Amino acid sequence: MDASTQKVVQYLGEAHASEQALVRVLQSQIAMTPRGSYRSALETHLDETRDHAQRVQRRLRELGAGGSPLGAVVTLAESVIGQALALGKTPLDLLRGSGGEEKVLKNAKDACATEALEIATYTALERLARAVDDDETAELAASIRADEERMLARILREIPKLTGAVVAADVEGDGTYDLGSTGAAEAVKRTASQARKVPGVARAEGEVKGMVASEDDLAIDGYDNLTVAEIVSRLDGLSQIDLSKIDAYERKNQDRTGVTERIAKLRGDEPWPGYDELTAAEIKAVLDEGDDERGQRVRAYERDHKNRTSVLRAAGRQHSHA
Repeated sequence: MDASTQKVVQYLGEAHASEQALVRVLQSQIAMTPRGSYRSALETHLDETRDHAQRVQRRLRELGAGGSPLGAVVTLAESVIGQALALGKTPLDLLRGSGGEEKVLKNAKDACATEALEIATYTALERLARAVDDDETAELAASIRADEERMLARILREIPKLTGAVVAADVEGDGTYDLGSTGAAEAVKRTASQARKVPGVARAEGEVKGMVASEDDLAIDGYDNLTVAEIVSRLDGLSQIDLSKIDAYERKNQDRTGVTERIAKLRGDEPWPGYDELTAAEIKAVLDEGDDERGQRVRAYERDHKNRTSVLRAAGRQHSHA
């Protein structure tokens, strides 16, 4: 690989790392953004960004960067940059700090800076590629840069409206932010019918619901008037979704370490997805299929949670027959 191609590959690698990181950032921003024109813009640009990453990666392969040491460095850069950006943008930020309207506006301002960086990245890539007579890479860079310029202009058009929402919420006391219509909440709703079939969905659903829950929505009656000891004594029999809901509610309000630490100890994978929603009879019917490993998981989980004698007995019988 000659010096000019190496330099083009370097710039393409930087662009690819940027696109990969932007996918994660856009996913997090969509999760925090209610329905409306701004979220539509983010969702459209997420699709574009995934396409950009694929096109840049394809060009890297065409230039022979797929198995080179430089390609390995590029992959490492993608991982490090992407993880750092993703960890800094999370829907769980909704549990603390300013209101939702303010967070969406701040995300939009961050998005403007990100798009400006993308535009600069592809401007430099196009100029370099043309200087070394790599017309294919130059056209690719120009095409992607045009998408980024359109996105920046679209975000800038949204800024005044998002700022108006902040004024209404934080100055006039008329907030309109609806967590229930954010991308995170709607993802939970879309998977509700299958939530008991997918590992981890129950916990995510509980967290989202807990962010907006009132005391009456919790599985423990009179929650706000109970001591830490009284709450902890009532946690053992709760499902993963109820534990997650209480955890989010507690962190948003009193944030008592004794409660959150006990919930952390009780949290864990169900013996199988949807277990918490089953009756004792339904669990026993599954255990009758004769899977000893499944029976062991049931015993361990039941002892820490509902501790139902009939279920423990059924799981024990299965183990003795194995």
